[in-house]
Amino acid sequence: MNKFSSKLGFILTAVGSAVGMANVWGFPYKLQQGGIVFLLAYLVFIGIFAYCGLPSEFAVGRYAQTGTLGAYYKAFKTKKEDTKIGKFIGYIPLVGSLAIAIGYAVIVAYICKVLFDSLTGSLLSVDTTTYFDSFSLQPYSVVIFHFIIITITLLSCIGGASTIEKTNKIMMPGFFILFLILAVRIVTLPNAMEGYKYMFRFDKEMLNWGTVLQAMGQAFFSLSVTGSGMIVVGAYLDDKEDIVSSSVTTGMLDTLAAMLASFVMIPAIIVYNMDQAGGPGLLFQVLPTILQDMAFGRIFAIILYTAVIFGGISSLQNMFEVVAESLIDRHKKLSRNLALIIIGIIVFAIGVNMEMISQWGPFMDIISIYIIPIGAMIGAVTWFWILKKDILIKEINKGAKKVYGKNWHNIGKYVYTPLAVILCLIALIFRISF
Repeated sequence: MNKFSSKLGFILTAVGSAVGMANVWGFPYKLQQGGIVFLLAYLVFIGIFAYCGLPSEFAVGRYAQTGTLGAYYKAFKTKKEDTKIGKFIGYIPLVGSLAIAIGYAVIVAYICKVLFDSLTGSLLSVDTTTYFDSFSLQPYSVVIFHFIIITITLLSCIGGASTIEKTNKIMMPGFFILFLILAVRIVTLPNAMEGYKYMFRFDKEMLNWGTVLQAMGQAFFSLSVTGSGMIVVGAYLDDKEDIVSSSVTTGMLDTLAAMLASFVMIPAIIVYNMDQAGGPGLLFQVLPTILQDMAFGRIFAIILYTAVIFGGISSLQNMFEVVAESLIDRHKKLSRNLALIIIGIIVFAIGVNMEMISQWGPFMDIISIYIIPIGAMIGAVTWFWILKKDILIKEINKGAKKVYGKNWHNIGKYVYTPLAVILCLIALIFRISF
């Protein structure tokens, strides 16, 4: 199994896996609603999850030297538990990764279409609602873009850690640079300061459990601590790398990505007096309307959607890779390229038949409300309650500049894991998608 060639490559790949639509359209919307109360709660939770949750998945991946299925099997085997459970329980978070890839590829195909229309200039002369309806309400409306996105993702995964690392060394700096350019442009808009004031306002009405839960869910799933995806990133990690330090850096960069997106989205919405929006409405209706009225809007549209494409493909890479690695681990005779092609065909064949938002929207809700939270909970419980403590701590301390021991494990066992369970129960009982 090839490894990441550098700490930078590992961190950028981890950030690429984490940065996605949750940062671009989820975080700005929730920050716009909750203000400083949401932000402070989010920072607390992102600190906990980046300190315990993310390192545990990296460590398990490095210990198991494989993807999701093999990692759970080895974790259960350390306590001589019923290995039949360990052999099959990993399928739940793994199915979550594959399912989210199916819906996610449709979203990125939408973005690819909007990028193309930005390049041609047609985006700047349409009624945005009619424009969005023209492909989001029509079957097989973005087939070509869908195929392109999946093909690019497959090509970027062909060489495993090597090609994933190389592409993320381009895409992730590109994401940050392009969003920084946009943020600088937004600063020059008249009354942009009102947008920043609104972002960081203190609203005492937001001092409630709802805001705290939104912050907790956003932090948890923004880091992609889902009991599956980050395991394969850890599997490609060298023993000399400091897992906790790198995880904290990943959490900081993921938060920076979300803040950069917010510095673009929220002031623009306030300046142009647009309605608050999250999800597809923000990217495909609100922002195009703003870009149409902005000087050099075509250039900034190209910059925006290129940056979002980078974030989308880097996330898809992780989803494809973790499924491929697990298939190869279970079926030793299966070649890497064939495994990736099978995954690509499945993602395309199912996804192309749900290109209408009325189809992939509910599909994504089911995945995010049920499968992903359950998988995340299973992961947390397995790493801190099933996997032998000494093995996890030993793996965490490989390459570490400081020693992590009982206190670190207790935070994971008695703080991080209960939070994962709470999020799962809230999602299941109240049908809340974080």
